Amino acid sequence: MRVAGLMSGTSADGIDVAVVDLVPDGDVLGASLVALRSVAYPPAVRSAVEAALPPREVTARDWCVLDTVVGQAFAAAAAEVTAEVGAVELLVSHGQTVFHWVDGGEVRGTLQVGQPAWLAEVTGLPVVSDLRARDVAAGGQGAPLVSAFDVLWLGSRPGRPVALNLGGIANVTADLAGAPVAYDTGPANTLVDVAVGRLTDGAQAYDRDGERGARGVVDDRLLARMLADPYFARPAPKTTGRELFHGGWLDTALDGRRLDDDVIATLTALTARTVADAVRRHEATEVVAAGGGTRNPTLMAMLRAALGGTPVLTTDELGLPSGAKEAVAFAVLGYLTVHGHPSTVPSATGARHASLLGSVTPGVGGLPRPGRQEAPRSLVIGAATPA
Repeated sequence: MRVAGLMSGTSADGIDVAVVDLVPDGDVLGASLVALRSVAYPPAVRSAVEAALPPREVTARDWCVLDTVVGQAFAAAAAEVTAEVGAVELLVSHGQTVFHWVDGGEVRGTLQVGQPAWLAEVTGLPVVSDLRARDVAAGGQGAPLVSAFDVLWLGSRPGRPVALNLGGIANVTADLAGAPVAYDTGPANTLVDVAVGRLTDGAQAYDRDGERGARGVVDDRLLARMLADPYFARPAPKTTGRELFHGGWLDTALDGRRLDDDVIATLTALTARTVADAVRRHEATEVVAAGGGTRNPTLMAMLRAALGGTPVLTTDELGLPSGAKEAVAFAVLGYLTVHGHPSTVPSATGARHASLLGSVTPGVGGLPRPGRQEAPRSLVIGAATPA
């Protein structure tokens, strides 16, 4: 089955689209990446997303407009990519997370916008969407859902690998071959992005090539103040996002301190330190990293230094472009849904049981009706070159 996974992460800068051929062979699922595109949000859409994120307050009209324009942006991205590759049978849309309702460490709700009806209408294809809510309803954190992909793909690697994603928020999946655990360690790129945007009056959206972090000097007192946030000491499972780590959080931590490259270096060190603490906790023999943060050499150097001799690989070295991992993972989750297979890891999300994820919006041919297939126990990434 050819599936397109669509994902927009915490950084809210655009839509990643990964088209994947998924071919079962008994309990092994083969995945070959056919195409990968990153489609920037139109400026008006990104502005609407940013205007709705915490700590801002918005109206019901704002939510309606946002759900519509993000859905239309996802539909346009899906139509563009599927027209190029052809024969796509299913879309899986993560949408744009705008709020994760956490109360006393318990996740009570989660909200992703991007109305799937637009994708179905524009492309004619069935759409799996709203994948996080079912895990939350089952008592889970609703994140990191990519843990199911990590277990299938990396669970057979020797030793004790830890999967790491460095998006807006950093998350890890560990104990892959035992009772897997997965959780958000804290910010990855999101606070650096906020600080760089302010420091450059919007001229730069992120620390390109880690240049500002490399020029700066880590402020140990500021780092200690940041590390004192109670989130970092909470046990797993736990999840977070821009409802906690936003500009207001940064203002509180800075306590009037002037923004400069030393702050960028310190925020980069915060990510490296909190990720390294988590990795050491699981006695990792290697780290397999993905996400936009892998393209920040300053962050990667800090992480490797904090981990000492523990090897840090990127998914590129294992045949999966690091920028594609989450979109590919959601394509796999949607594939499992339409084949009737649960795709959550209760020990990772904290749910009472594994769940079939998402809601399905019919395409022009109705609901997908694939043949019955055995639940996969492992996943092999193929050698296809993205178009």
